[in-house]
Amino acid sequence: MELTQQSPDIEAYLAADEAIDHGHPHVEEAAARLALAADSAYAYAHAAFDFVRDTIAHSVDTGDERVTWRASDVLAARTGICHANSIALAALLRARGIPAGLCYQRLARGAKPMLHGLVALRLPGAGRWARVDPRGNKPGVDARFSVEEERLAWIVRTEFNEVDYSVVYAAPPEVLLHELKNARDRSELWRNLPAGL
Repeated sequence: MELTQQSPDIEAYLAADEAIDHGHPHVEEAAARLALAADSAYAYAHAAFDFVRDTIAHSVDTGDERVTWRASDVLAARTGICHANSIALAALLRARGIPAGLCYQRLARGAKPMLHGLVALRLPGAGRWARVDPRGNKPGVDARFSVEEERLAWIVRTEFNEVDYSVVYAAPPEVLLHELKNARDRSELWRNLPAGL
């Protein structure tokens, strides 16, 4: 699938905003630690992906009711749903000058269709965006870092009206961000997450 930028300006995918707050000390410190062992943008991006996927627990998997949505808060709390993990990874990538955006799938894996969050990144010299899924692995989910061939948590099933959205957003869509910011707990958020874009 060919991904398209919501914003034509690549600088939009390096900017800080309310959610992707990569100038915050929590994000800067994590990025600096990850960069110590990375000798290239690819190595750093891979390390950042592994860090988010493996150390930030998906709150549905753990039963954590806290809602996190700002990258710095996700890194501090070490928990969040897929959207929070994607925001955190985008912030870590932008903190080291790697353009990163948010992209989405509409999945029907539970009681109701739901929007699933991914990250798109563009490494130096790459002619295209690559999607990765930092949601966190569990039995039956084996997402991997790959810019050549996608290794996402889920492949959409068109027969169930699941959708891969091709747009790379510079910031979380307002309909999603509103629910993340206003949910009292994860159970409420789960009920109110949008089913699509």
